[in-house]
Amino acid sequence: MRIVFIGGGTMAEAMVAGTLNMHLCNASDILVSEPISERRNYLEKNYGVAVFPDNLTAINEPSTRVIILAIKPKDISSVFETLQGNLNKNQIIVSIVAGIKTPTIMKRLKHKKVVRVMPNAPAQIGAGISVWTATEEVTKKDRQSIRDILGTLGEELYTNEEKYIDMATAISGSGPAYTFVFIEALIEAGVYLGMNREMAIKLVLSTISGSTLLAQKTGKHPAELKDMIASPGGTTVEGLRELESNGFREAITKAVTSAYKKSLDLDKE
Repeated sequence: MRIVFIGGGTMAEAMVAGTLNMHLCNASDILVSEPISERRNYLEKNYGVAVFPDNLTAINEPSTRVIILAIKPKDISSVFETLQGNLNKNQIIVSIVAGIKTPTIMKRLKHKKVVRVMPNAPAQIGAGISVWTATEEVTKKDRQSIRDILGTLGEELYTNEEKYIDMATAISGSGPAYTFVFIEALIEAGVYLGMNREMAIKLVLSTISGSTLLAQKTGKHPAELKDMIASPGGTTVEGLRELESNGFREAITKAVTSAYKKSLDLDKE
């Protein structure tokens, strides 16, 4: 399976590393189009893949089957202009570009085999989750190939309804950033109390990862797990009361809603 990446950024690198580590293809089967020479040199040196400064040279290589659009939304128009009319009907376009919807991709590229994916940052260590959908023209065999690629990044979740991709963008896509802010705030709170930073970092990271594993392994609702910790009249209840009085839940809801609306707007820009 020959794969072309349009864009050689962090997520593209994660997918390159994943496919190679899982032996889905050889380095000789991966091509990356990347305008920044330093980035091209890095990818070629570290992964042994072929690199190109322009998109057409990459996609016109013989037997290219999967073309992954791994660029920022602001760059999508120029990529559309370059690729339109230069694709063959058997190639699968896989877009991980935030906010750009499948009908837009199909219209701008005049191409029907399209997959839209929303991966997230933990994919860099194989611990991500990707939500994806595909057009009817993407065959069962094609879908299995995409599922195999996404599986190298962590979990994958298919949906027939594209509306969930934009929702996932606001939750699993942006969610790691929200989580990192929470982690940072907990660490700084520990330092404020007088704890040394190294100890605060270790405690917080272990607490976050352990809490996630507890929720996953027990299958219990987060509210039930919270109540197991929050003893009546205890320290945790006091802390939770302070979070609630400062609009903690509302702030999270507003953040997710704002990110969701932005995802919808990106397709209009």
